[in-house]
Amino acid sequence: MTGPVLEMRSIGKTFPGVRALADVTLTVRRGEVHALCGENGAGKSTLMKVLSGVHPHGGYEGEILFEGDPCRFRDIRASERRGIVIIHQELALVPYLSIAENIFLGNERATRGVVSWNETLREATRLMRRVGLDEHPQTRVADIGVGKQQLVEIAKALSKEVKLLVLDEPTAALNDEDSAQLIDLILELKEQGITSIIISHKLGEIRRVADAVTILRDGRTIETLDVADPATTEDRIISGMIGRDLDHRFPDRTPYGGEPGTAPALEIRDWTVFHPIDRQRKVVDGVSLSVRRGEIVGIAGLMGAGRTELAMSVFGRSYGRYGGGTVLKDGETIRTRSVPEAVAHGIAYVTEDRKHYGLNLIDTIGRNISLSALGRVARRGVVDAHEERRVAEGFRTSMNIKAPTVFEPVGRLSGGNQQKVVLSKWIFAGPDVLILDEPTRGIDVGAKYEIYTVIDRLAAEGKAVIVISSELPELLGMCDRIYTMAAGRLTGEVLRSEATQDVLMRHMTREDARENDHER
Repeated sequence: MTGPVLEMRSIGKTFPGVRALADVTLTVRRGEVHALCGENGAGKSTLMKVLSGVHPHGGYEGEILFEGDPCRFRDIRASERRGIVIIHQELALVPYLSIAENIFLGNERATRGVVSWNETLREATRLMRRVGLDEHPQTRVADIGVGKQQLVEIAKALSKEVKLLVLDEPTAALNDEDSAQLIDLILELKEQGITSIIISHKLGEIRRVADAVTILRDGRTIETLDVADPATTEDRIISGMIGRDLDHRFPDRTPYGGEPGTAPALEIRDWTVFHPIDRQRKVVDGVSLSVRRGEIVGIAGLMGAGRTELAMSVFGRSYGRYGGGTVLKDGETIRTRSVPEAVAHGIAYVTEDRKHYGLNLIDTIGRNISLSALGRVARRGVVDAHEERRVAEGFRTSMNIKAPTVFEPVGRLSGGNQQKVVLSKWIFAGPDVLILDEPTRGIDVGAKYEIYTVIDRLAAEGKAVIVISSELPELLGMCDRIYTMAAGRLTGEVLRSEATQDVLMRHMTREDARENDHER
């Protein structure tokens, strides 16, 4: 490693009523991978937006030096001309354009205003090979997965002769395989001399890829640590992020013992769902499971196992084509043919994609919370604004939603606080059964603990809770029983006392499930 390629000195940034950054200092050495950690709302993304010109010079305090030169970026193009490229958590790709068109969008290979498609395709192919993407350059971005879309974004950055690559939560929406591929690519780019800044909540990932980690808390720099130092443990990083030692990652929980003779709060029998387009393909095949009141039941599985498809299809047949099966509530057969019907039977589903399906980002906290049960805050068909506000304020306090008022647009909140709003919305509906799909995806360890506490409290109140998660430690730490799925089929049921990551992974990769899937 050589001297610093980037220095951000005494950076401050204020939004109306909020001090987002205060005297933040960040130094990144040339050729390293530098991690930026902190709780949601700590100021990580805001700092990177200052660096990249999203927040232009004049709108913040402090100074930026890149390769030793003072920089006063007025917009993103100005920072990109210096070789600083940021890839945001929400990918900036046009789904109906091709991979090649996306790579060179705004940076077209053209002569006298006319695009040279031969050069575009040739250069796109070269860049795609560099990032390990083997698709045809004319493939639409809408037709590839999120993991490959991340690679398109990196290829796009490389087309701009990137010197400093900033990745904001690059693996938040990826499965383990795609995450590992992306981390390998970042390490390859490091070998090629490209410096990277990675924002991530995944501490194991940081320890694997980063050379140094800077911790932000409440908009201030706490410390910068050398990842190679044995003293830089996950607990040390967590302590810096949240300002205290976190003795336990999960709340203390007495395993559910069950009540003999009582029917499950929710039971699913022989549930089958076909793909919405390929009508012959079963994505959920004869799954049967149950959850009792006061119990937290987990569902584990690799990407494509059918976990989300199962949950969405049970919740009002929101996914795919119904192929058979029965849903029972407290021992009685019920119909859940639509979302209102499922909600009326006391079933709630917290989606894995809160930004697209869980929230109205341009509306307020209060209105988002009341959406699931407007009848509870309405009189004669008209919403009572005072009652809506009272309910929302109650949830803002009890769920510790960090916002100045309930009139704050949800889109301005951090990921962890957005997740609390989604949970509040469905808790307000008064369900007996909550299906939580990736409830802590993309949020920091402190906010995760708060979410775990909420889940534990709901179970203690007699709610039946199903948790779908890609993080096995999360399932092991929270659940009384864990079901495993592979290729649309149920492959195992493991009690808390018998569950380990090895046992779960063995069930999640059952070859017989895959063979049956190939036969269909």
